[in-house]
Amino acid sequence: MTEQSNPIIELVEIQKSFGPVEVLKGVNFQAWAGQVTALVGDNGAGKSTLIKGLAGIQPYDSGEIHVEGSPVTIHTPRHAAELGIEVVYQDLALCDNLDIVQNMFLGREEVRTISLNEASMEAKAADTLASLSVRTVRSVRQKVASLSGGQRQTVAIARAVLWNKRVVILDEPTAALGVAQTEQVLHLVRRLADSGVAVILISHNMQDVFAVADRIYVLYLGKMVAALDKDATSHNDIVGYITGTKSMPVTIETAKS
Repeated sequence: MTEQSNPIIELVEIQKSFGPVEVLKGVNFQAWAGQVTALVGDNGAGKSTLIKGLAGIQPYDSGEIHVEGSPVTIHTPRHAAELGIEVVYQDLALCDNLDIVQNMFLGREEVRTISLNEASMEAKAADTLASLSVRTVRSVRQKVASLSGGQRQTVAIARAVLWNKRVVILDEPTAALGVAQTEQVLHLVRRLADSGVAVILISHNMQDVFAVADRIYVLYLGKMVAALDKDATSHNDIVGYITGTKSMPVTIETAKS
């Protein structure tokens, strides 16, 4: 796999505290276009805080954020979206009473004179699902309430792709899914990365991580204790880093000023 000269996302020496509690302790992290980068760690390791800062929900106290090699400051979710960063949260933020098209364009509807441009939105929603080789959805006019868990996750991911996001962060995308639906979503995650998007996968499921990830980063009590190519490590090693029974010197090349 050929890498670009710069990762699309790079976090350098990120720190974040809540009162006296130091949650992130000089964290470095990179995500590359066309790859699935897994971020793993036990509860309380700092994963959510790291992602919330990247999504503009909780700004970091210090450190640097680089997007395609350029330093940026992200203060709001709107700014993160403008930079091409989209988060698909575990609750998916879908409206059950609306159909797939309405959910994918919610808050960003296309208007023609005094009415919604339904035909254009429907065509774009269908094209986006087709581009991801999604064949499990009967109609883009299905109500979300009628969809399975895997189909809902598919719609949430497709919504991010529709808006040409360069970075898609997936928070536990298979947590509530059965075996068949999990396989469906993992195939979609892999296709998303293969299309050139930088995918950041947050998961407790090591089987899922090893099925789709290219790189694995491990947080332990606010510190990045491992940064490894998937093929250069094992399930047992990663569990060791997560639980603190295994450690390694972590050297991550950072952007040059």
